[in-house]
Amino acid sequence: MLVVGLTGGIGSGKSSVASRLVDRGAVLVDADALVREVQAPGGPAFTPIVERFGRGVVAPDGTLDRQAIADVVFGNTEELAALNAIVHPLVAAGMAERLGELAETDEIVILDIPLLVESSRQSAAQYVIVVDTPEDVAVARLVEHRGFTEADARARMKNQASRRARLDRASFVVDNSGTPADLDAEVARCWAWLQTL
Repeated sequence: MLVVGLTGGIGSGKSSVASRLVDRGAVLVDADALVREVQAPGGPAFTPIVERFGRGVVAPDGTLDRQAIADVVFGNTEELAALNAIVHPLVAAGMAERLGELAETDEIVILDIPLLVESSRQSAAQYVIVVDTPEDVAVARLVEHRGFTEADARARMKNQASRRARLDRASFVVDNSGTPADLDAEVARCWAWLQTL
């Protein structure tokens, strides 16, 4: 098993890179998907989050209101730390379990971890792929495609590692500043690199 971390700032296009790598044969372990699992009603993080942040973070359908949580934690380091203390250990355990299931295989396993540079989970990855996008391009994508305000996009970026810190950790950089066709070419280059490891 080859374990490769995949990271990038919000709006970088990391999910697009992940799906293209899966199309080429990689196995994806997605931290965001694990977050959604543990935060779902009945999941191990649901009740602790509601107890910590109040019923105001529960949507009318009974799920967690991710935007309501974001409104509380982004810009407030103490509240963000409290949320991370609930969620991160559960996600780390889920990732470890999935890696354990794949340990005896010869798969290329992509650990899709948005906060890989900021977290201790980077030690699980033998190499790190960074999806790099200029901040202004990422902000424009978040506003256009995901309905963010520019202020919200920039506030979330401030809570992540800097572009420079991510690049300093990179074993391989995927440039996603261009078109989807450009990204296809970058992912082809990345996949060819993975075959050499």
